[in-house]
Amino acid sequence: MDPIIAATHADPYPYYAQLRAAGGLVFHQQLQLWVASSAAAVAAVLAHPDCHVRPFAEPVPKAIADGEAGEVFGRLMRMNDGPRQQCPRAAVEPGLAMIDQDDVRALVRARLLTADADGLNKAMLRDPVRVVAALLGFTPDQERMISDLTADFVACLSPLSTTAQLAAAHSATEQLRGYFIELLEIPGVHSSLLTGIRQRAADLDRETLIANLIGLCSQTCEATAGLIGNALVTLIQNPQLPGGADEFLAEVQRFDPPVQNTRRFVAAACEIDRVSLARGDTILLLLASANRDPLLNEQPDTFLIDRPNRRSFSFGAGRHQCPGQLLALTIASATLTQILAMKPALERLSWVYRPSLNGRIPVFHWFE
Repeated sequence: MDPIIAATHADPYPYYAQLRAAGGLVFHQQLQLWVASSAAAVAAVLAHPDCHVRPFAEPVPKAIADGEAGEVFGRLMRMNDGPRQQCPRAAVEPGLAMIDQDDVRALVRARLLTADADGLNKAMLRDPVRVVAALLGFTPDQERMISDLTADFVACLSPLSTTAQLAAAHSATEQLRGYFIELLEIPGVHSSLLTGIRQRAADLDRETLIANLIGLCSQTCEATAGLIGNALVTLIQNPQLPGGADEFLAEVQRFDPPVQNTRRFVAAACEIDRVSLARGDTILLLLASANRDPLLNEQPDTFLIDRPNRRSFSFGAGRHQCPGQLLALTIASATLTQILAMKPALERLSWVYRPSLNGRIPVFHWFE
């Protein structure tokens, strides 16, 4: 086991505990990077101004730098620091906080769900992006295309992407740009979310606005899928758990988060958690480990729906905290409610985790 393989291990949490016991911020010789495993170390790195989301010498991954996907990647607020992050965020974040949760639930209820494994996988991996596309003003037919194209785009964000996936991502990005260009040209589009974003984005160039609308869809894609999927896994393993979907998911995102780790790159020599770091160092932040730190949450390895003072790094913290946390939880809660209302035979489900270096997304299959 290593801190990266752990993300898709059946149960990485005892290993995370071993890492915390060895020190909150420790250099991993095999991976040649620093590993932050404690809540204190993760919080300190996320808050430090010299810890950036991309390495200075490679603002866009080399594998996609020369294509359409790289053009979008370079403009994403979550892949930038400073004004290139704050300006798009100021345009997008307020609208996400004002979305009517009843509208989201209605859009989820309108999706056709089936109680088999394929239906559950679709509800996780495709429908959340369709909901966001609907909130932005796309038609039902367009929603399906936006969801499929977003899945192709997201594939290029992983170092595990194949040559074929990279080519598909560039093609998907070009098509996504076309859909958003057309949407932005429609006068009086019936979307309060998009209208508000456009008003706050008056100083943004069109390509940056489009990139971050694509980014809104792409962030919804895998993180929300993992949240829904890990909730189902938790129910399969603990069928007696009580409580409503909202309270249940609030603990799932802490207990078994869809994003297990993230990275920061040291832009200037600094000291964090009594460790001296050099410019160019890479830090792997184990968000899932920090969530299980007993100094952050009491009884961290116990699933408590009514947990008092719940604290979590699952959606990040500080200047790069995910602006769509409420939206993701609302979509996941509505989806889980719909799934459970169909009374699927959860005891017949098996699962494997999708290959990933940081995501924890189960894919379900029936077994006899």
